[in-house]
Amino acid sequence: MFDDGVTPFALSALKYALFALLFLFVWRSMRWVARGVAVEPVPRTAPAHAGPARPEAAALVVQQPEDRRPRVVPLDASVVIGRAPECELRLDDAFVSSQHARIFARNGAWYVEDLGSTNGTFVNEQRLGAPAMLQPGDRIRIGRTTVELRR
Repeated sequence: MFDDGVTPFALSALKYALFALLFLFVWRSMRWVARGVAVEPVPRTAPAHAGPARPEAAALVVQQPEDRRPRVVPLDASVVIGRAPECELRLDDAFVSSQHARIFARNGAWYVEDLGSTNGTFVNEQRLGAPAMLQPGDRIRIGRTTVELRR
């Protein structure tokens, strides 16, 4: 049924075609991974002449889907948000990573950064790629939970 006399040229052509397909697969996979970790633009940056070293006192208004009323959490230091018991702001949300995001003070302003979460952190519906400065009224979405910065 099959001819055992396959020419060396045909074998070489098949070998190079397989190599080309393998190279194409690796190249496309690396492009896909690179797009997934690409740094997205930061919504806002701190001005060069930022005010005092400590920002004024603030609060976080936390609204979880199953809660009827939001809870208010004072914000006076760095806060790690997530599902893990050691987080300062613990969220009972299946879409939140164990250590999902961090809110911290720098140059007199509040910032939020994603800590490598699976589902991402969003500020005013823009996905974070790097730490972003927060303004009063900004809404941070972590999983299905919304956190709003208030002064």
